[in-house]
Amino acid sequence: MTRILAAAVLTASVFAQQDDPGSPRNQSQLTFLQINDVYTTIPINDVGGLARVATLKRRLSAGGHPVILALAGDFLSPSVASSVFKGEQMVATLNAAGLDYATLGNHEFDFGMAVLKQRIAESKFTWVISNVLDPATRAPIAGSVPYAVRTVGALKIGFIGLCLTSAQIAPGLRGQFAFVEPMKAAAQYLPILRREGVNLVIAITHLTYVEDRALVKQFPQIDLVIGGHEHFPVTSTEDHALISKAGSDAKYAARIDILRGPGATSTTSATGRFFELIPITKDIPDDPETARVAASYESRLSSELDTVVGTSTVDLDATGRRQIEETALSNLVADALRADVAADVAIANAGGLRGNRVYPAGPLTRRTLLAMHPFGNIVCKISVSGRVLLDALNSGVSKLPGGSGQFPQVSGLTIAVRLGAPAATRVTNVRVGGVPLDLAKTYTVAMPDFVMNGGDNYAMFPGQKVLVDAQSGDLVVTALEKYVAARGTVSPSIDGRITIVP
Repeated sequence: MTRILAAAVLTASVFAQQDDPGSPRNQSQLTFLQINDVYTTIPINDVGGLARVATLKRRLSAGGHPVILALAGDFLSPSVASSVFKGEQMVATLNAAGLDYATLGNHEFDFGMAVLKQRIAESKFTWVISNVLDPATRAPIAGSVPYAVRTVGALKIGFIGLCLTSAQIAPGLRGQFAFVEPMKAAAQYLPILRREGVNLVIAITHLTYVEDRALVKQFPQIDLVIGGHEHFPVTSTEDHALISKAGSDAKYAARIDILRGPGATSTTSATGRFFELIPITKDIPDDPETARVAASYESRLSSELDTVVGTSTVDLDATGRRQIEETALSNLVADALRADVAADVAIANAGGLRGNRVYPAGPLTRRTLLAMHPFGNIVCKISVSGRVLLDALNSGVSKLPGGSGQFPQVSGLTIAVRLGAPAATRVTNVRVGGVPLDLAKTYTVAMPDFVMNGGDNYAMFPGQKVLVDAQSGDLVVTALEKYVAARGTVSPSIDGRITIVP
């Protein structure tokens, strides 16, 4: 088992990083700086910002100390800017910030293979992708590597990169890539790193925490997991390995210092790892060049996206509540989808709504609407039986009481959900337009193409009769803009569409 010296410290500012002269961390040979799930180049509510992260890296590098900046997936999408630039702004700003390594998250697939290849080609940093291949060549996606080796003094560091392969990647996009299960890919490349003579193994992952734990238990040669996907900080020591996740949107950066003792000859020898979670606040000044690049893209967005399309008289909640219960914003979006294609009902997945904030009552700009729904999803319309509709609703609420992206946002119907019932039979008292659901009747349903294609476990929809397809439907955000603009003022409310029965 690896011997670990670990110090978990939450500091108030970058200036708090000075250690006592005798601190073991001062003897470290290498520092990793980690961010993950970063959807914006600039601060949100004055927290985060890639220009500040760049300053942090530069200061930690003072005197020639080696610092490796790594990003554990989810940054090309989704965001307001990515809806326009398709992640170009993220790559350009990360190039300026000095990013060294990145791997894929589930949102790197949002724009398809061609755009991903283009973003990789634009990158000055290294993409380490061990378990996703180009299906045409069965080789790593052009410009990426399945593993990497880097020497820093006495340390020879091996990297693998693993991302999830779950239903959170839309089926229509999954077909553009060839996926290998993360454990199988790790088993393929870790022996190669061993033959390369590495004495420190890093897995940059975009997996669930449960999957990260299983990974390090199965592969004891992994010393450190620089992970993503969860949007809250996670730091744990699992037997031999340190698992770190730094939250989201660069609100924090994880600093991990490596000190390998003189007798260390393998990845399971004595190692010191010192951990610090650093808030990225206004106490850290912007790196000028990184700030300049970020600002250039923000400026290009402003004239178009700051157009006001309507007004909301109520606050619109896009926090985690949308994944466990009915909200006013959820109802607004579902109503917009149903109206856009004149369907009987609408079902949208809660994961499509973004922002993780409450949008205050007042003017609604294109920028705000894009922040609410930044994906390029299309409003589609299908025809299904009442039985299929009921199956979809049961699937949507099956993760309750836990929150999930598949939680249904609905329009044109009401349901009751019995939490104590089996997952497949929780939904009861379904009424469509005020009339009880008829399992044999045919209904038209509006939904994003992501849901129509089976995303977020809506596996009952593929194969149903399509009335409006992804080639002819509106963008979800366009449907939302049209709905708001046609009314001028909207006042969505929680009106009892989903009743939760304890």
